[in-house]
Amino acid sequence: MSSLSEPDLQPVGGSERVLAPLRRALQVTADYYLASTAADGIPYWDTGAPGLGRLGDWQDHPADPFNAHEPVDSSAAAIACQGLARFGGWLSGRGEDGRRYLDAGLAVLARLLDDPYLSTDEAHQGLLLHSVYHRPGGWDHVPEGRSVPCGESSMWGDYHLREAALHAQRLLGGGLPLQFWTRRGAR
Repeated sequence: MSSLSEPDLQPVGGSERVLAPLRRALQVTADYYLASTAADGIPYWDTGAPGLGRLGDWQDHPADPFNAHEPVDSSAAAIACQGLARFGGWLSGRGEDGRRYLDAGLAVLARLLDDPYLSTDEAHQGLLLHSVYHRPGGWDHVPEGRSVPCGESSMWGDYHLREAALHAQRLLGGGLPLQFWTRRGAR
């Protein structure tokens, strides 16, 4: 068995042939996310959930984690803000206009790092409030007097919030974004 060398890692037909459909998929996904969330970029649980119709013009207002019809999913927002910011940065690095996505990702992150999403209660065991674990299974805590889950954290929400905050800190501090891999010799 031979080891992989750098030429072996080059896609057949050139990298643009491979990157073009991936870029398109990223853009369509990012655009759909931005068009399908509340005005602050925080999604309600399960896009198209049945209770959204009872929230009126929910896309024209910031998400309300304390509403009586559908929970918000801050963990999905933490994952998305990181993806949006990274996609915007990647586009900009290729000489394309990625500002819309970078700005959207950072705006969602700023929202998550504020009230009512960031836990400030030292007794609470999580960092990011209003995450949804498994709504269909009824595994999410519904506080007394409420009809939908709110106020809880999840490991993946906390992880992705920290990852997004680290990414933003590196961007603002002039550091390079963390990468999973790099080409030999590149930094």
